[in-house]
Amino acid sequence: MTSQFDSRNASAQGTTGATTTASAAISAAVSDTFNASKRRSDAIRADLPVHPEKYTMLTGDRPTGRLHLGHYFGSILNRVAMQNQGVKTYVLIADYQVITDRDTTEHIQDNVYNMVLDYLASGIDPRKTPIFTHSSIPEANQLMLPFLSLVSEAELQRNPTVKAEMEASGHALTGLLLTYPVHQACDILFCKGNIVPVGKDQLPHIELTRTIARRFNERYARVFPEPEGVLSDAIEIPGLDGRKMSKSYGNAISLGASAEETAKLIKKTKTDSERFITFDKDNRPGVSALLTTAALCSGRSEVDIAQEIGNGGSGALKAYVTQCVNSFLEPYRQRRAQIAQQRDYVFDVLHDGNATMRALAQETLEEVCEAMHMVYKR
Repeated sequence: MTSQFDSRNASAQGTTGATTTASAAISAAVSDTFNASKRRSDAIRADLPVHPEKYTMLTGDRPTGRLHLGHYFGSILNRVAMQNQGVKTYVLIADYQVITDRDTTEHIQDNVYNMVLDYLASGIDPRKTPIFTHSSIPEANQLMLPFLSLVSEAELQRNPTVKAEMEASGHALTGLLLTYPVHQACDILFCKGNIVPVGKDQLPHIELTRTIARRFNERYARVFPEPEGVLSDAIEIPGLDGRKMSKSYGNAISLGASAEETAKLIKKTKTDSERFITFDKDNRPGVSALLTTAALCSGRSEVDIAQEIGNGGSGALKAYVTQCVNSFLEPYRQRRAQIAQQRDYVFDVLHDGNATMRALAQETLEEVCEAMHMVYKR
């Protein structure tokens, strides 16, 4: 005869087994989704140089601070390459998304100006690639209303990126942060974007955008493409402390920093007490981060640089990194300084980009209203 304890224990074991099975099923589903996205991404990357005219790419940044080397190597270089290949490209400065996890917009105008400056100095050509801001395109933001009707609360709540961003910011889950992926869908779809460069962690946003486009097309009429995430093979760019390079961590080398400011920042970097320089990301994050920074800027490998410095210690390493970074950024700084002398031109670029994209958003909104039978004429 089974005792009451044995019965409860058996029940608990059954529950644990069911939970484990469910978790395994979810993990398998996530893996399948990623693998499918990876296959589509690989096919697009192979096709891009052959048929660039087939693709419309939207990407951008939040103006929460200055752009840095992580942005440059992680995304900006790829944007410039796609632009120059002949892909239709749009670059968004996501000023509205600053307030998803910030309590002030005090410095936003300066951040936006410097962001445009950095884009131009990096090779973004406004004749080919409009640069624009969220707040200047009300028609794009108006798509939030119909798009929100196409997703459930549960779908928003389980988005892993939203959870991660909420935890990182330390803020409560606001309505804007919860609907952040829907706002991104508006950004991508108002300009009929069909590719978005992303890292693996951003794929859930793209999947939700695809879902919104598909549901709208099925419910009303075919208006939107189902965009694909184009996975980048760029490595995660380490900050000077070994963590991911980030404005919020204060470990980033700003693109707009002077040679002297860069040298001071690198000199203050914490390394360790071991004199002989080796590349070991797990056990020597500070030293390894400096080696990766030098490698990116010089085109050499971390191991080669470490072997060359050898017993020179952290002082020799920091001197070498400073030389590499400043040499790499010198032509960029010269272009940036020249463009900065034309302040009116920088704002003209943004004004023209906003006008171009607002006209495009108006066309898309008209299509949406037509599909939803919300055009009222005699």
